[in-house]
Amino acid sequence: MDEQQLDQPTKQKIVIVEDNFALADIYKTRLEIIGYDCKVAHDGMAALDLIERVSPDLVLLDLMVPRIAGDEILRRMRDSDWGRDIRVFVISNLNEQDAPEGLRELGIEGYAVKVGLTDDDIDKLVDKILKPTDQDESTSLEG
Repeated sequence: MDEQQLDQPTKQKIVIVEDNFALADIYKTRLEIIGYDCKVAHDGMAALDLIERVSPDLVLLDLMVPRIAGDEILRRMRDSDWGRDIRVFVISNLNEQDAPEGLRELGIEGYAVKVGLTDDDIDKLVDKILKPTDQDESTSLEG
């Protein structure tokens, strides 16, 4: 490793599980601009493989993705050694009351409905979860 690499902190890793390619690209681009290392999976099988390999600091999880639904991805993560403690934030088109039961019991950081989110909200949500409290002055979504 050269000296420059030693001075730079390791970027926090995020896996984005989203089957809408355009939306996944927006999330990825915005989060990379503010300093995160992002990977994208467009279906549940790819998501489980990617999450296990990458061991991210956070998973942004859509519930309605092909092959394996988001709630099942979360269950499988929590039942495994590799995914038990990974932070997960659910972003879905479903209202939380219409989502599969038990998501909160499986341990999620929060839940947001896509239609109610702006691009800036995504940045703030991720920063609020991943930045230490002493660095996080005010990242509330309340305006």
